[in-house]
Amino acid sequence: MGWWIVLGGVLLGLGLGVVYFTASLRSGVSLASVGDAMVQPAIAVAPVQGAPAPDFTLKDLEGRTVSLSDLRGQVVLINFWATWCGPCRIEMPALQARYDALQDAGFSILAVDFDEPEDDVRAFRDELGLTFPMLLDPDARVQELYRVRGYPSSFFVDREGVIRVVHIGLMTESQIDDYLAQAGMGAG
Repeated sequence: MGWWIVLGGVLLGLGLGVVYFTASLRSGVSLASVGDAMVQPAIAVAPVQGAPAPDFTLKDLEGRTVSLSDLRGQVVLINFWATWCGPCRIEMPALQARYDALQDAGFSILAVDFDEPEDDVRAFRDELGLTFPMLLDPDARVQELYRVRGYPSSFFVDREGVIRVVHIGLMTESQIDDYLAQAGMGAG
């Protein structure tokens, strides 16, 4: 008779575990225990089209501090990338061309690197002849803020600081031009 109690307890535990696990997958969050209570932590929402772009401040390769909020009034492309990312390398010349053509009209690019050594980022920039700000993201905090899960990831922000387009993956030149138009910037 004692083994029935043990088996019942094991089955009950497995059942509760499945319910908990399934609920966690559906909600995207897990429950945490605080004392005797189970609480659901605040859900951190990924930045989406139509939402204000979360502000951040990072340093560029020259040690200057750059904040997204300082660029209010400009169309900004926040591009998350890495030196080891092949698609990032492919799209960089197109980004540079748009930057060259539209910089004087109020277009900025903030290229946020994937927490790599500064020398690697500098070598990548120099090899490709990039002139837009390359930002260092120690501990990938800004990438976590933007919930970046793939490279490249691009956020086009309008002059009021609202995200107009989110694109994950390699962008074609025509996509870049379309996205810039959606953010309020004509292609040059």
